Amino acid sequence: MTRPKRGWRLPRPSWSRALLAVPFLILIAVGIVRLLLGPGHGLLPLLAVGPAAAAALGGVTYTLVAGIAALAMESLFLIGLLPTPAAQQAEVGFAAVVGVTVAGALSAHVRYRRERELRDVRTIADVTQRVLLRPLPAQVGQVRLAGQYLSASSRARIGGDLYAAVPTASGVRFIIGDAEGKGLSAVQQAATVMGVFREAAYAERTLSAVAARIEAMLDRELGEEQFITAILAEATRDGSKIEMINCGHPQPLQLGPEGPHLLGPAVGGLPLGFGAIATAERIPFTIPLRAGEPVLFYTDGLTEARNKAGEFFPLTECSSVQTPADPHTVLERLSTEVSRYVSHEPHDDIALVVVRRQPLLGTATLSRGE
Repeated sequence: MTRPKRGWRLPRPSWSRALLAVPFLILIAVGIVRLLLGPGHGLLPLLAVGPAAAAALGGVTYTLVAGIAALAMESLFLIGLLPTPAAQQAEVGFAAVVGVTVAGALSAHVRYRRERELRDVRTIADVTQRVLLRPLPAQVGQVRLAGQYLSASSRARIGGDLYAAVPTASGVRFIIGDAEGKGLSAVQQAATVMGVFREAAYAERTLSAVAARIEAMLDRELGEEQFITAILAEATRDGSKIEMINCGHPQPLQLGPEGPHLLGPAVGGLPLGFGAIATAERIPFTIPLRAGEPVLFYTDGLTEARNKAGEFFPLTECSSVQTPADPHTVLERLSTEVSRYVSHEPHDDIALVVVRRQPLLGTATLSRGE
């Protein structure tokens, strides 16, 4: 892992590089005013503002350079002054610059260490996310998939929402879910479910058996009042249909020329983790997957996202889902629209998966259109 060097660390946005000149512009401004007004106005201590600003903008070396520049200017004004009140004021300013420079350099060093630790944590989080949320297969047979994870915090990249997909001989099996709770406990639940799903999706013949495997694991792993809402689905290789089991999860949304509409029963089954109290077997339902009409799967963080007025995000009415498009285009439009709607950090993570059946077109047409 490459770490930035200490000292002259330029801010990443190009426009903010101009801020690096601010401490030296302050020194020049104070020097000009001092020349115009002459001694006796107590201006020289203001030179300490230069290294103070440098400590806020840059690293240790940058702060020390600004402090040395301030001391050099202070020394120039001291030359030729007799032991007068003006000279005493200059000495006070000299001491102020030294003190502020030392304190600024120490604070810049502490800030640098904290920033480095934060970068390390984010790097670990990125790696963890790539391990847990592996990239979905772009295409299996005539079925295309795309997934996206929107974290509720800019300081965290992972959470309790989950998705995974496994290509099989008959098509592609996938899951999208939301672990109850927050923090590491939810992350652990999500990781465990995805691991069991990836194994069971290959080994079991039916989605009900896959759900039963996950349920058995959760019965051993979860504590009381812990559960995971999820949809388990299987799209055939030719893309003609999708079979689903809804375990207490929000209904998926099919996008078509007649507008978006929700799929499946309005009330799903019990969430995963409630197998001990379930009285009936989980029954899958099947929907036709029409060419060019993608299906959007999502977690409740999307529908429960609120704007500053406290209003929920209108998923079925938003512009992103009115026109069918390529899965990646749908995700890009939707994530942009919900971010604008919320206009602040959302209160819950959001996982999105889009599944689309490819039209039977030639390779050249597909390469141009997709």
